[in-house]
Amino acid sequence: MIPRHIRVRLIEAIDTSPAVALFGPRQVGKTTLAHEIADGRPSIYLDLESTADRARLAHPQAYLDAHEDELVILDEVHRAPELFRELRGVIDRGRRRGRAAGRFLLLGSASVDLLKQSGETLAGRITYLELGPFDVLETPGGAIDTLWSRGGFPVSFLAAGDAASARWRRDFIRTYLERDVPQFGSPIPAETLRRLWTMLAHNQGELLNSAKLARALAVDGKTMARYLDLLVDLLLVRRLPPWHRNVGKRLVKSPKVYVRDSGLVHALLGLATLEDVLGHPVAGGSWEGMVVESLLAAAPEGTAASFYRTAAGAEIDLVLAPPGQGLWAIEIKRGAAPRLDRGFHHACADLGPTRRFVVYNGIERFPLNPETEAVGLREMAEILKRN
Repeated sequence: MIPRHIRVRLIEAIDTSPAVALFGPRQVGKTTLAHEIADGRPSIYLDLESTADRARLAHPQAYLDAHEDELVILDEVHRAPELFRELRGVIDRGRRRGRAAGRFLLLGSASVDLLKQSGETLAGRITYLELGPFDVLETPGGAIDTLWSRGGFPVSFLAAGDAASARWRRDFIRTYLERDVPQFGSPIPAETLRRLWTMLAHNQGELLNSAKLARALAVDGKTMARYLDLLVDLLLVRRLPPWHRNVGKRLVKSPKVYVRDSGLVHALLGLATLEDVLGHPVAGGSWEGMVVESLLAAAPEGTAASFYRTAAGAEIDLVLAPPGQGLWAIEIKRGAAPRLDRGFHHACADLGPTRRFVVYNGIERFPLNPETEAVGLREMAEILKRN
């Protein structure tokens, strides 16, 4: 069992809020973590994909009131959105009887459904947390290349060999497209969504060109946007927004797009081993995507993230704004001898960041100039986590 950092925050949220929603893609360990927490307190677990468990909730108010003194864990809660209407009344009645926290833990594989429902009925009664695949601080010190090559989904990362890991990821992609996406009420053809997902993998970390993608899929712009929104809502793709404040420059306005797990990038492109990845043009973008995900997982709650790019070529790969700490400029390099580009200097002159780093794939920390340090990924994540 690899401990998850979010465990402490999840327990705190359960102890202070009537309901907690834990989001994350399938197979990242939400159910495992929920059972681990349930072992330490009176609780009951219901899997809403199970016909038997759904039958227990035929009369939800009576059933849930009968378990008022237990933590009720509802897994795959998006399968029963009608429950949110009932949860509001159950929570309010419990509050009047002194049960103001620790009532429900809701597990879901897509943010959009839960947010839409809870926005209507559970405002002020629910806390949201997101669990992603393993990040760099949750894995052993020497496993960064394994994390990069296989990705952070537990079964893939912990597989006995590269072949088993690649096979699991291929099956995961097929299952998501053929079984899970239709469960969310989407009529998108599986093969079309696979093509889009694969195109995004080929262009990992590049600016979103919606018109180009729409032409390649032979659909209109609105349809393509809907397909992309679905992958974002399923927590499989990230849109990193551009820096948008007025700095007197002509700024790029399109977001950068990443397939959020590097192992899925490689599976979509047919790359089974680290050697396959190193010999493919996607290596740089794939490394950048893993760094972005690891640093955002380690960043303090409330940290704003973006990238900076001007039409003149000034660029910072990742701009973070940890609460109360100004701007952090982070350049991402794949190589043991990182160097700063002229565009990074120009971008820092525009933004005036309080801290500047270059994250590379080594472990030694050293200055590149009086304002900028080169730092390994693990140490950079630790620096963020301490702030």
